[in-house]
Amino acid sequence: MSRPDAAIAAPRPLLQTAGLEIAYVSRDSTIVAVRDASIVVHEGESVALVGESGSGKSTIARAMLGLLPEGTSRIAQGRILIDGQDVTAYSPRQWEGMRGHPVAMVFQDPLSYLNPVLRIGKQIAESVRRHDRGAPREAARVAELLELVHLPASAARAYPHELSGGMRQRVLLAIALGCRPKLLIADEPTTALDVTTQAEILALLKDLRQRLGMAMLLISHDLGVVWEECERAYVMFRSRIVESGITRQIFSAPQHLYTAGLIKAAKAARNSDNRFETIQGEFSTAVD
Repeated sequence: MSRPDAAIAAPRPLLQTAGLEIAYVSRDSTIVAVRDASIVVHEGESVALVGESGSGKSTIARAMLGLLPEGTSRIAQGRILIDGQDVTAYSPRQWEGMRGHPVAMVFQDPLSYLNPVLRIGKQIAESVRRHDRGAPREAARVAELLELVHLPASAARAYPHELSGGMRQRVLLAIALGCRPKLLIADEPTTALDVTTQAEILALLKDLRQRLGMAMLLISHDLGVVWEECERAYVMFRSRIVESGITRQIFSAPQHLYTAGLIKAAKAARNSDNRFETIQGEFSTAVD
């Protein structure tokens, strides 16, 4: 019998970054791409990372999976914790045991991440073989994953170039799900897809989250998608997180001019001379 005054346990953090700073280095210069970024994703929740192209979103995502380019990038400060483990200084061998489970990633250009000379079934099977050894039969698990992402069984015999963009994105999802992740990082999963296919992929992601109990970090600059899919959001501007909180509160009362500008742009608001409104690149700029 539980005590009536017992506290309800808070959701457990699956992913945390604390004061993260990431730099790209060359022989002549160092460019800081991410500054002081602190992000938390809890079990079962959907969180957005929003910002313009080049703001550092994908750099953070790659760091979360140890996929920063070797020799030309480094984590200068801060920490990354995945499922309670500090992975900041993991070696490539250590990362092999972390990628896929508990965290997997779906990239924005599926054709670049699928092997053009292997059939789809074999590529999904590779994920199953590596991360889901408890599956009773590999072929049965591949068929199950195809059905899970709403692809016909015949897709297993196809090559990537024979599928549409939306179908290839579903294949990447199937590969990620073959790892049984607790957290899925989706990096612009609807980029370059037509509006109808975008809606189908987003509906699929929402359904999969609910059915499998996954958490999701959605990286996007599409505020309509973020509004519909994510409970909380982080807004990035020029390498920094300038605003964070409950998505609907941020959208209804933005505290930073960049956030307000994004929302106006999403609503296609224009000023009197038919130009989009712009703001100065100051990190401290706040809405009056």
